[in-house]
Amino acid sequence: MDNEKTALRSRLLAHRRALPPEERRTAARLLAGRALELLVPGAPATVAAYVSVGSEPGTRVLLEALRSRGVRVLLPVLLPDNDLDWAVYDGPESLAPAGRGLLEPTGPRLGREAVCGAAVVLLPGLAVDRRGLRLGRGGGSYDRVLARLAAAGSGARLVTLLYDGELLDAVPAEPHDRAVGAAVTPSGVRTFD
Repeated sequence: MDNEKTALRSRLLAHRRALPPEERRTAARLLAGRALELLVPGAPATVAAYVSVGSEPGTRVLLEALRSRGVRVLLPVLLPDNDLDWAVYDGPESLAPAGRGLLEPTGPRLGREAVCGAAVVLLPGLAVDRRGLRLGRGGGSYDRVLARLAAAGSGARLVTLLYDGELLDAVPAEPHDRAVGAAVTPSGVRTFD
């Protein structure tokens, strides 16, 4: 299973790195518009998101669009044990470089459980399959978040942001893997049962 996941991750990451910068910028704008379709109009909401890095589908346009609509945006702060704490996003100037090339919010830490108050949780991933199973990068941080949400009985909508072509027939899965409810690509929103 690990070899299969590793090979698939390598292939998907190589494809992402090969995308031209203009294609990445266009995808980020389209993803922002598609992801905003998931919000209930007029309803105040908290969205747990993340700051994209490297060749990940861009989230910065989306973060600003959410903030401009009055949405409270929580961003992760990576802890030494690879778990995630959370802080409020107060704009691009509130981000600072952190370990592993990440950008993290500089505001007060809200605790690991803060994510349980989100209506929508945006999860990074490399692919999602037709069952809604997500292939992450393998660090386990978001597996912990998903387990925490499940233990809290959270009704948050779980959404992975992807490039077109990263919706696959199947991804290697393990018993602890949890499905997401939707995948957003530049082409549209795909929901799963």
